[in-house]
Amino acid sequence: MSEVKVVDDFLPKEHFKIVQDMMLGVEFPWYYNHVIDYLDEEGKFQFTHSFFGNHKANSTFLEDWYPILFKPIVGWGILDRIKANLLIKTPEIVENSFHTDIQLSVKKPLTTSIFYVNTNNGYTKFKDGTIVKSIENRLLTFPVNKEHTGTTCTDENTRVVINLLYMSYE
Repeated sequence: MSEVKVVDDFLPKEHFKIVQDMMLGVEFPWYYNHVIDYLDEEGKFQFTHSFFGNHKANSTFLEDWYPILFKPIVGWGILDRIKANLLIKTPEIVENSFHTDIQLSVKKPLTTSIFYVNTNNGYTKFKDGTIVKSIENRLLTFPVNKEHTGTTCTDENTRVVINLLYMSYE
């Protein structure tokens, strides 16, 4: 799968530790969201934190974190959305619905990156069966229109990722 790129140890350890401690700490604000992939998925929910969307910052954390995490990911690209997702531990791993990330009205296709905040036995799965494990400080990048899904985990209390959609100049 040449259109899928995985980079381990994406951030320097000291930068990663700042991001991880903040997002897994008790002061970080998470918001209940009754939607994971589609509105009709009864009983499914997640917690989210929107950093950036609708052409504006949605979080006070964006300013402090942009140089550490987001700038190396998107380079000089144009941001569309940055959102963190937190799924809670389940007795068995639950795969969510396959989907593509939203492509807004831009002429050039967007890119999706998923940054894994903590290691757990959850994963990202592509429609062709390829699985990318949730390993902290890993960055997964692929075209926005590539069908994929995420999962819960069974070995940690939470599975935390940051989803980024952006137009890359590369």
